[in-house]
Amino acid sequence: MTISYNGLWKKLIDKDMCKMELADKLNISSATIAKMGKGERVSIDVLSRICEYLNCDIGDIMSFKNENEKDGANR
Repeated sequence: MTISYNGLWKKLIDKDMCKMELADKLNISSATIAKMGKGERVSIDVLSRICEYLNCDIGDIMSFKNENEKDGANR
């Protein structure tokens, strides 16, 4: 299973906000933002702060994908 933060990136686009703006507002390190960009795991604390700030649920900003999935379709 891999992690996708596409929901978060879409929310930021909708709010006309860049990743580093979010990091600055929530005191999230650039290393953590980079990990999210690579689909790596980050702490639940970070995800919780993001959800609270964006007034959303964790499922709105991240999802798990099967490693076999490509473009949303199972192989």
